[in-house]
Amino acid sequence: MADAVFLTAKWHHLAMLNYAVDPVILEPLVPAGTKLDLWHGQAYVSVVGFRFLDTRVLGLPIPFHRDFEEVNLRFYVRRRVDDQWRRGVVFVKELVPRAAIAWVARALFNENYQAVPMSFRMEAFPGGPIPESGPADPRSVCYSWRFQGRENRLRILVDDRLPVRACRRDPIEPGSQTEFITEHYFGYSRQKDGGTLEYRVYHPRWRTWPVREARLECDVSSLYGEAFKSCLCEVPASAILADGSEVTVYRGVRV
Repeated sequence: MADAVFLTAKWHHLAMLNYAVDPVILEPLVPAGTKLDLWHGQAYVSVVGFRFLDTRVLGLPIPFHRDFEEVNLRFYVRRRVDDQWRRGVVFVKELVPRAAIAWVARALFNENYQAVPMSFRMEAFPGGPIPESGPADPRSVCYSWRFQGRENRLRILVDDRLPVRACRRDPIEPGSQTEFITEHYFGYSRQKDGGTLEYRVYHPRWRTWPVREARLECDVSSLYGEAFKSCLCEVPASAILADGSEVTVYRGVRV
């Protein structure tokens, strides 16, 4: 595994809407050498919105491309290496607001990036303390993007009906579905010749806010294809709002 760093950044306010999906839909998208990673026998896809902050490529900040939003659709795979499983994600499509970012991701990783107009809006939790590190406590977050002339949104409302302390970030419970969704530390991308690129992603364990309501308003058929309409137009099986952290993405290697 190559240890050369490709990108560093901070990921904040990761909004994850998770949907049970028929594995038949995902099997044609599974990169060679990997297999679907299931949670209690069930395959899942996630629509994830998050903020890229202080982004540096090969250690260098790129003017006007350091802070931006991303929304992606991903699913979960694993690959056997020696006597251990490497658990990772595969992206169906990734949306960013900058054409140059999409071009680099397509050229270097063969990821299905697309540039679209995007925005992020957060309503802060009233009276919340200013944290020494990490993002502020939100009451709600909303990621918006325009695709083929239509506005789309991913929105999460924090459960502020609970006692004040419960509205702060909590550790992720070991063995939980939240751990399954957030604790994947490799990315896998199918290459044009049918091979697979593997890249490592490092970040510390995140904390989460309790979620009261989650909603995806999206033209699923146009953006992701008819195959995903049956699951993404339903109420999500679960929703997560994670605080995020500093992140390191390493150079990819062929496997």
